Amino acid sequence: MPTWPTVRAALTWVNGTTLLGVTLAAAARAPLRRGPGGVLVAGGYRWRVPRQHCFTLGGVIFCRHEADWLLRRERLLAHEARHVSQYAVLGPLFLPAYALASGWSWLATGGYGCRNVFERHAGLHAGGYRQLPPRPWLARLTRRPAVPDRD
Repeated sequence: MPTWPTVRAALTWVNGTTLLGVTLAAAARAPLRRGPGGVLVAGGYRWRVPRQHCFTLGGVIFCRHEADWLLRRERLLAHEARHVSQYAVLGPLFLPAYALASGWSWLATGGYGCRNVFERHAGLHAGGYRQLPPRPWLARLTRRPAVPDRD
């Protein structure tokens, strides 16, 4: 019976998201290296967008540093591998879903990651995100009314 990393890798190839990642790596001249669990690591990514140090497209994890830098950081690599799993399940729908979740997070906190359901599932701290308080409008909406004492 195939393991989840094998199934995940197959799904991201079948749904086309890994092909997009490999194409972007070639266009950006970011050499690919095989990582654990069937992921590919594109080290030395230099394009300005997106601004993160690491990001994932299908089964390809992009890193602004050399691939070895990411491969030595188990928590960050595991965080990004969880995004690969999200691509395996959602396929190309992951991109607009992630954009909506990032937009909600920014509206709610002023940060793109801390209220993003995909980043929370992947592990906020492992991905370098910090928890931010809700914006005042959201804090007012979610504040629970005081319950009067009953004596």
